[in-house]
Amino acid sequence: MIELKHLRTLTSLRDTGSLTATATALHLTQSALSHQIKDLESRLGGQLFLRKTRPVRFTSEGEILLRLAEELLPRLAKAENELASLKEDVNGRLHMAIECHSCFQWLMPALKEYQITWPSVTLDFSSGFGFEPLPALMSGELDLVITSDIQPRSEVHFEPLFDFEMRLITAINHPLASKTTIQPQDIADQTMISYPVQKQRLDVVKHFLQPAGVEPA
Repeated sequence: MIELKHLRTLTSLRDTGSLTATATALHLTQSALSHQIKDLESRLGGQLFLRKTRPVRFTSEGEILLRLAEELLPRLAKAENELASLKEDVNGRLHMAIECHSCFQWLMPALKEYQITWPSVTLDFSSGFGFEPLPALMSGELDLVITSDIQPRSEVHFEPLFDFEMRLITAINHPLASKTTIQPQDIADQTMISYPVQKQRLDVVKHFLQPAGVEPA
């Protein structure tokens, strides 16, 4: 009696708030949509929503079907995705490198979710002192690179993921702790502790110290 198209119609009507917008979203004529709703109401013996209200106000019968749709449609979509994955036999190995050390806080949970969705795909990380990921990407050795080092290369596509703020951390009694703004010259004679990579690959060196002609101590 109740079909999936009816549930999709009601959720769309709730989301759009009008019959006209729902008809457009479902690629139906407004008369076809009205006929579908009246047919379902005739089968159920009651109205599903109050006419001429904006936004649409659902009756008790309509609310029951909406709750059913909210429970059933996501489960159906999940099952369809799982079946599609089985059909496509999605597996293999994803070769990647990470040059952005500040990424790890959000990247690890994201990779965990990825492996839950694609359990048959193995994640393979390439790293090491002196390892150059972009040439490896261009040669096909890597599938993707997460980096803060954007280079103008026509053969490589860079997709922005997020912005981050660099901060200088000092002891509370350090002379620089009282400054609200730090200039490159302020840390010219300071010992800087950072990630164990070549200094030319550090953002603080490339974008802060080098443009001012300052070399880290």
